[in-house]
Parts: sequence; structure tokens; C-alpha cells
Amino acid sequence: MRRMFSSLLLLALAGGPVATRAAAVTLPPVTNAAGYVCRLIINEVPFPGEKGYRSEADTLTAMNSLLHVLDSRLRHIPPPYTQQNVAACTTHSLYDIITAGGAHGQFEGFHRDAAGRPTMAPRVRERVNNLLTIAGQGEPGKFARLLNHAACISTNYMQGTFMETNVHASLQRVGTLPVTGRSYSWMTDETRFRPGGNFVRIPDQDSGALGGNRFFTLRKQPQ
Repeated sequence: MRRMFSSLLLLALAGGPVATRAAAVTLPPVTNAAGYVCRLIINEVPFPGEKGYRSEADTLTAMNSLLHVLDSRLRHIPPPYTQQNVAACTTHSLYDIITAGGAHGQFEGFHRDAAGRPTMAPRVRERVNNLLTIAGQGEPGKFARLLNHAACISTNYMQGTFMETNVHASLQRVGTLPVTGRSYSWMTDETRFRPGGNFVRIPDQDSGALGGNRFFTLRKQPQ
């Protein structure tokens, strides 16, 4: 999902001149897994003034759900599915989950460089930096709270202390179709975007639409 805004527009959304008291927002270093995951989560959700933004609570829940998708692909593959079926790789590394498929693969803008190191597209870096600039103006507000939440849950996940509710964990049916529970994919919430295969669109009444994204679970298969 792409959410490119010019620096001037984003700064305008901050609501006026720079105040004397700055908000403290620090993201984990991009060179470690928490920092990389954090920036993916930030890149995939809308902030105030952007397309798809509904509320702070909606974006916060979307952030949690994105991280649960990554965790599901890494640790909770439901039999008889394999990790390769669901995540297009076989791995114990979040880096591999995120970068599978290259620059235009699983997660647009997140891939490995020629040396095999996890990297991001320049537009991703620019947007994150713009959001940090806005969050650093005036007293802490929505931008700061959203960025800090992304940093917190990413760090907690890597430390094994991620405790945020998985709103899709107990899903058993979509209509009359049996499903596995948990979400295993997300895409921009437009009907033309579907992952295909055995992925099943989670409807609105089951929190399928969060932060401008549509979440997908898996069709339950006999073992």
C-alpha cells in the first residue's frame, strides 16, 4: 500500500507553527528486526489526513492486526497448510516473511538489496521521516501516539512480550464457510485486490476492514 504525501502537505496537517515543547518519538533502529517491522507497520496504515484514516483507534487496531498476520505466517500455520503455501517461504525469520518475493513481492517496498540485506524503498523512508517530523512538533498528539505504538509493539514482539488482542483469532466461519481463524494476509481495502487461492475475505462485521486494509483468513481444510 502506498501513502506518499509531500513534506509540505504533511507539515500542514500538523496544525500550525512549531511549538516550543516537542514530542519525544524514537523508533527502533532500522538495522534491527524491531525497527524493520516497525517501519512496515507504519507504512501500511493511514495517519490523520491520509486516505483510509477513520480514527486513532482504528489505526491502532490495524497496527496490532498487521503484526498478528506476520506472527501467524511465522508461527501459526494451520495444518494441512505449509508455511510455503501461506507465506511463499519456509523460514524462522521475520525478515524472510517480509521480504519474500523481492521488491514487488509480499510487502511492496520491503525487500533485500543486492548484498542480501533487508532494505526499504526510498518512498517508505521519506514517508516515515515526514511522519516523525510532524510528531516532533508541539505537544504529543495522534501522530506521536501512533508512531510510539508501532515502535512499542514491534519491540515487544521481538522480546516475546507482545500481548495485544488478536481480533481475528477465534474466527471460525465466514458466512457458511469454515475458516481456520487468525488472519494470514492483508491488502488495500478495494474489491479489486484479492490474494486468491484459499484466502478468505474477512467481512466488516468480523473486523475485516481496519486501517484502510482488508484482512484475509484461510479456508479450513480437512487434515
